[in-house]
Amino acid sequence: MRASRLLSVLLLLQNRGRMTAEELAAELEVSVRTVYRDVEALSAAGVPVYADRGRTGGYQLVDGYRTRLTGLTEEEAQSLSLAGLPAAAAELGLGTVLAAAQLKLHAAMPSELRAGASKVSERFFLDVPGWHRGIESLPRLSELADAVWQTRRIKVSYERWGQRKVERVLEPLGLILKAGNWYLAARCEADDRTYRVSRIEELEDLGETFERPSDFDLARYWHEWSEQFEKRMYSRVAVVRLNEFARILVPFYLGAVGARALREAAAEPDENGWLTMELPVEPGESAVGELLRFGGNLEVLEPPGLRERLAEEIGKMGARYG
Repeated sequence: MRASRLLSVLLLLQNRGRMTAEELAAELEVSVRTVYRDVEALSAAGVPVYADRGRTGGYQLVDGYRTRLTGLTEEEAQSLSLAGLPAAAAELGLGTVLAAAQLKLHAAMPSELRAGASKVSERFFLDVPGWHRGIESLPRLSELADAVWQTRRIKVSYERWGQRKVERVLEPLGLILKAGNWYLAARCEADDRTYRVSRIEELEDLGETFERPSDFDLARYWHEWSEQFEKRMYSRVAVVRLNEFARILVPFYLGAVGARALREAAAEPDENGWLTMELPVEPGESAVGELLRFGGNLEVLEPPGLRERLAEEIGKMGARYG
């Protein structure tokens, strides 16, 4: 553990130049006294590190000194796939591992490439969740990630839609972060299924490993599952008229399904700018709330039952505000 920290001190000084003991302590999450001992150990080992005294002082390496002791561990190499998602890496328990991997990778670069990489990180930032949403904080996530890594069979207590709890024995195959929400792809009773991690209430490691299917492709599975989920979610079709503003709102309110329907609409807007088209909607009362969001910018033509329900709700709203 200490050897790894000493290497981190060395790489930090190599990458960033002069750093104070307080800065090193904050970066490594140790005490300032520990930093003093680590710097002394590096000096005793022959590393040319020296201290500048005073308010603007700090530790730095002799100009031109570089180390090539930058080998990545297996965990660090694996964590680099999450380099653009530091919050997600932290949720998976890989935050410090990712930081160490990035530090070693940075140190191994020639100075001109290192400067370019720093410029990119200074000027571009990836923020995954949508507005008004954050990445879920999930106490079971790191345990799930460990089960995925180790191909270990688990038993979970899962809350299904409708508040019904079930128990399942799962073979976890992968984790997916979608718009701030985590999902688990797992094999259950010979079928591949998807579980929302926030609904997993209890988790037990059964102490058994399983053979991961050689033909399972997580990206392909998620793409196909997402398409089927959207089809199930938007299983009805309404014939609607939309003005230009409503057409702008469709991708925001109905996502990729609505945007695709808009692109595939066969008709053209009329002389007043209204477009008649088929729009996928959710079944039941969900469609009423979804379409009311468009206000007067959308009119439902068919089916008659949906049009009547919207007219009823709009009438209630008019009476309430009138």
